Amino acid sequence: MPYDHSFTRAQRIQNIEVSEIVQISENAAKLRAEGKDIVALSTGAPDFPTPAPVIEAAHRAALEGQTSYTPTAGTPALRKAIANTAGVQPENVIVCTGAKQVLSNIMTATLNDGDEVIIPTPYWTTYSDIVAIAGGKAITVPCPMDQGFKISPETLEASITENTKWVMLNSPSNPSGAIYSAEEYKALAEVLKRHPQVWVVSDEIYEHLSYGDFQSFTKAVPELADRTVVVNGVSKAWAMTGWRIGWGIGPVEIIKAMTAVQGQVTSGTCSVAQAAAVEALLGDKTVLAERNEAFKQRRDFIVSALNDIPGFECSTPDGAFYAFPCIEKAIELSGQENDAAFCQWLLKTAHVAIVPGRAFGLPGYARISYAYGQEDLTEGVARIKVAMTDITKS
Repeated sequence: MPYDHSFTRAQRIQNIEVSEIVQISENAAKLRAEGKDIVALSTGAPDFPTPAPVIEAAHRAALEGQTSYTPTAGTPALRKAIANTAGVQPENVIVCTGAKQVLSNIMTATLNDGDEVIIPTPYWTTYSDIVAIAGGKAITVPCPMDQGFKISPETLEASITENTKWVMLNSPSNPSGAIYSAEEYKALAEVLKRHPQVWVVSDEIYEHLSYGDFQSFTKAVPELADRTVVVNGVSKAWAMTGWRIGWGIGPVEIIKAMTAVQGQVTSGTCSVAQAAAVEALLGDKTVLAERNEAFKQRRDFIVSALNDIPGFECSTPDGAFYAFPCIEKAIELSGQENDAAFCQWLLKTAHVAIVPGRAFGLPGYARISYAYGQEDLTEGVARIKVAMTDITKS
């Protein structure tokens, strides 16, 4: 019998594809290359440059010869800088190639087949795929606009089973911009105290892009720090998405397990990028406040503009740089089948790229990034308004 040389995917990635966010962004770039005038409001990369002192620190490190392999868990200088900002010890810190790898390390190091991970929706599209690749089962819990895009203690309690291993929280949230208050964290903690087998991932990558009162999970409920991993990094606030530096903060034993995983995948993170991150954490942070104010002004503009478009209903995000309007009425008005079809129609009709809510586990919504410049934002929402106004007149 001849051997079958055809390629077959591993079972655990049968349903894994490049994220819909990336697909939409690449499609927009392709259309632009073909000469189409496309306004893309689809990705979460700040339009600001990396601060000059951060770039200079990386340059100095390279000139000084810091170009060799680094310790798997991160350079001592960066682990110490992170530990000092978080009020922990360096051994509680692992530095990874972006926050995405932190999440992957967590799940790979801890999940057995069938273990459940509770993920409130909307969620960053990668969460469920990372869980699946690690052999776990994502339990998605819808948290729509009328719930503030946040999970309630009652819903959390109802979602926990004997197989639950983790609950993943993201504050400020991608895509909704929702922020959990200290009181809300404490209420969730009361539930978790009754289920000591459940650990918490607190993704705080948008910490410095908060327009209200940001509170870290472990600061709000320090009694759960011994079963929490906080995820953070420099990508968003410092406009360092390409430098690929994220980190996890947690109990020593899980940091060791994550380090063991990382040691067999990427080993230590880029040396000069870590030197840049040290400067970001220890250097002048005036630029953060300036950029945060710019994003706040863009937020106020985008929310007002979206609420002036027929079929759109948008709440005001408390952090990050995304608006997440409900577009159910817009879908109906445009005669489209669902949010994905509506976004495709908008790209074709108005030449504006946005991301459907289904990519974040909550259909009927759309994510619009205001990490872009004001000119793009103004033009983009104007085009959407024209498209929607035209169909309401017809």
